[in-house]
Amino acid sequence: MTNFLKDSKSIIGMIHVDALPGTPKYQGTMADIIAKAKTEAELYRQAGIDVLMIENMHDVPYGRQVGPEVVAAMTVLGYEVKNSSGLRCGLQILAAANQEAFGAAQAAGLDFVRAEGFVFAHVADEGFIDGCAADLLRYRRRIGADDVLVLTDIKKKHSAHAITADVDIVETAHAAEFFLSDGVIVTGISTGAAASPEELAQVKAAVDIPVLVGSGVTLENVEHYLAVADALIIGSYFKTNGHWTQGVDGERVEAFMEKVHRLR
Repeated sequence: MTNFLKDSKSIIGMIHVDALPGTPKYQGTMADIIAKAKTEAELYRQAGIDVLMIENMHDVPYGRQVGPEVVAAMTVLGYEVKNSSGLRCGLQILAAANQEAFGAAQAAGLDFVRAEGFVFAHVADEGFIDGCAADLLRYRRRIGADDVLVLTDIKKKHSAHAITADVDIVETAHAAEFFLSDGVIVTGISTGAAASPEELAQVKAAVDIPVLVGSGVTLENVEHYLAVADALIIGSYFKTNGHWTQGVDGERVEAFMEKVHRLR
């Protein structure tokens, strides 16, 4: 399996799809949700984004059980976004619905999933998240999805890590690599919060798999992260007023990618 993110310096643009059927904030129709996601994918494509990712972040509050209607919706969205844009695409299904994400990604022909709780355990705002690497990779093998990368958060945002306080982020990254993660994601403490440059450098020096930054990248700090990380996942900064709940702002993306092209 070729890991397309290794040393790629790819910029991954996030599409936070509108609330899906069965969740408290759902309104409108699936047709509307699909159309908006495809419009945002096209804005990203025109601005020169390398890779896309979709996530059901508007499905608050997140639960530990994800209904089949959400998995079905994310499958359709992933298929439509990838095939309309022609770009590599991945997805995450909240919260920690990692097997469901693999099923959707395989059915939609996607390139990667973002997984929570791959190694060790933590307490997230939706509850206890346990390690899942063994079950998850066996599931990937059973459904023939070995070409779908699994990118794994370490010391994940929006979470308490008191139960692993004696395990630092470098050891967590080592464990994820040993358990066959295809890449690790370093974040800040919450959505839009900057990741620690020191932690990023430590993790990058410690593992041979791709290291990504998963929050807090902006036009002002991108050069610092891009110099170290293999790829950057960007959501909040690309939205109107820099807030994840808003739609993609094409002008912000274009200005950002112009700077990235100079840096690369």
